[in-house]
Amino acid sequence: MKVEYRSIGVIRTPFANVEGMPIQPSRARDVEGIIEVFPEFQEGLSDLEGFSHLILLYHFHRVRGYSLRVIPFLDKEPRGIFATRAPKRPNPIGLSVVRLRGMEGNRLWVLDVDILDGTPLLDIKPYVPEFDSRSRVRIGWLEEAKRERKILSDDRFA
Repeated sequence: MKVEYRSIGVIRTPFANVEGMPIQPSRARDVEGIIEVFPEFQEGLSDLEGFSHLILLYHFHRVRGYSLRVIPFLDKEPRGIFATRAPKRPNPIGLSVVRLRGMEGNRLWVLDVDILDGTPLLDIKPYVPEFDSRSRVRIGWLEEAKRERKILSDDRFA
């Protein structure tokens, strides 16, 4: 089965290169970005201004190839790609939750951006705590990493 997506816009950020770029929105606190939605999709932005947070789905446009086992940045042993957020995936799709700071026309000003400049945007969804938050969450191999290395303080999950 062939699956195709098309970009609905582009994400503008201060990160021209992967080097020095934060790897999660929690590590990009207050980093500003602009979402430029293509004019033909602007009408779909109606009613979005009342949401404080957005889920962005995007294409890792500079990633080539993939690995089914990777050594994550927070660990020293290989893990299955689907147990990580590493970008070298069979389908190089990224997901970030950002704060919406403002809107004008087809532009969205966002905060907490951990995305490379020029990244193709695939979709925008409103973040709704009642739908998206879960209680009794387990974080797999990261539980042990958190205990042993005292990493990922609880506020980093917020």
